[in-house]
Amino acid sequence: MLAPDVVTRTAFRTLNSVVRPVLSTGLGNPLPIGAGVAVVETTGRSSGLPRRVPLVAMRLGDKVAVSTVRGDSHWFANLEADDAAKVQLGGRFRDARACTSRGPLNVAVLTTD
Repeated sequence: MLAPDVVTRTAFRTLNSVVRPVLSTGLGNPLPIGAGVAVVETTGRSSGLPRRVPLVAMRLGDKVAVSTVRGDSHWFANLEADDAAKVQLGGRFRDARACTSRGPLNVAVLTTD
């Protein structure tokens, strides 16, 4: 039997592999004010390689808020280690800086350039 964390990780990877190509067109991205899904690119804290993950997002102008209830989300830990990020909006990546806050709902607010 597979461990729950392996099942969860596999499920998210499978979902992300389907969702990311759709989001790359800009479809589903939040408008300048509103909710949607955006791809966030972080730098892997161990590997140094770019890591991309689609996340539900709220946007208000140049700020995009994303969050997770999972305490072991790698994308969140990557933003804590290095606040430089990119967020894909309207089909193109924009440089951003992240401000993170841990709690019952771990939140990262990305401010785009």
